[in-house]
Amino acid sequence: MKSPRERIVETTFELFAKQGYNSTGINQIISEAEVAKASFYQHFKSKEDLCVEFLNVRHEYWFGELNIFLAKEKDSKSKIIKAFDFLVYMNEKENFRGCSFLNILSEIPMDNTKILSVIQSHKSDLRNLFSELINDDELSDHIYLLFESSIIESQLFKSNELLEKSKKIITNLIQ
Repeated sequence: MKSPRERIVETTFELFAKQGYNSTGINQIISEAEVAKASFYQHFKSKEDLCVEFLNVRHEYWFGELNIFLAKEKDSKSKIIKAFDFLVYMNEKENFRGCSFLNILSEIPMDNTKILSVIQSHKSDLRNLFSELINDDELSDHIYLLFESSIIESQLFKSNELLEKSKKIITNLIQ
C-alpha cells in the first residue's frame, strides 16, 4: 500500500495531466488521493509546495527513464539520436501529454520563482546532457532546441511526425 504522500503525488500527476495546474484544487487532490486534510498539510504547506514536489519527482522519473533508455548506446551520437526515440516512447506511454514542466510553466505567473526555478533547473539539466554528449556548444544548443520544440509540437498535434523529422536533421548534423 502506498503512503499518503505517494498517493498525493500520484494523484497530482494524474490531475495536473488531465486538468492542468490551475484547475486542480487541493480539496480534489485530497479526495481523490483518499487522504485526510491534516495528512495533506502534514506533507505540503501549500499547492505551490506540492507542485514543487511533483516537479521534483517528475524530474527524477523522467531522467531515470531517459538514462535507462540510453544505457545500451555506446557512443554520444547514438545517445543523442536515441534521445529522440525516447520522446516517441514517452508519447506512446503517456498519450502525448507533453512536458509536465512546460505545461506548468504556461499556467504560473512568471514571478512565481519557487516553481519557476524548479522548471529552469530541469531544462538546464537537459541542456547540459546534450552539452556533455557533444563538445560543441552551438551544436548541442541546436539539438536541445530541436528536442524541446519536438516535445511541444508532438503534444500539440498528437503526432511524432515532426519529432521524426527533427531526428533526421540531428542525424545529418552529427554524422
